[in-house]
Amino acid sequence: MKKNIFLYLFVFSALIALYLAMRGNKTATSSAETIKELTESNELLRDSIRNVQLRYLDMQYFSLENNDDALAYYDHLNLENPSRYIEDQLLETNFEKGDNKLIPYEGMESDFKINKIKVLNHKWILADFSDGKYWGDLVIQYQLNDDLSIDFTLLDHLLYARSN
Repeated sequence: MKKNIFLYLFVFSALIALYLAMRGNKTATSSAETIKELTESNELLRDSIRNVQLRYLDMQYFSLENNDDALAYYDHLNLENPSRYIEDQLLETNFEKGDNKLIPYEGMESDFKINKIKVLNHKWILADFSDGKYWGDLVIQYQLNDDLSIDFTLLDHLLYARSN
């Protein structure tokens, strides 16, 4: 009787050990597959991040902040952020009553105002304007004077045709 109990215990233990070994093998295989998938996914994310960084650098190519030669024109003025100062001065032209004086069109829905600004270098600005329904672009030349006043001159403009 004792022999049978030990035999049954041994067989039962062997079955449990076999079950645990099979389960461990499946878990290891599953874990290895998951690690491989995550590694591939990680590489795709790294490639995407690299592409976004390159696109960002391309977009920043024409900008005052990244143009040391253009920034050298403002060294004597002790401006911490010349680009921001220029943008602020240009946006102040929006506060005048009626259409912005730099926009050569009359607003159709309301007054034309400048929305977005991109300071390209120490001489030129690209700007977007809109009246809420119609919009266009401006190329503006500017001169930052020693007294920190700015003279804006419109070089070119474009009003987009509204499509319904």
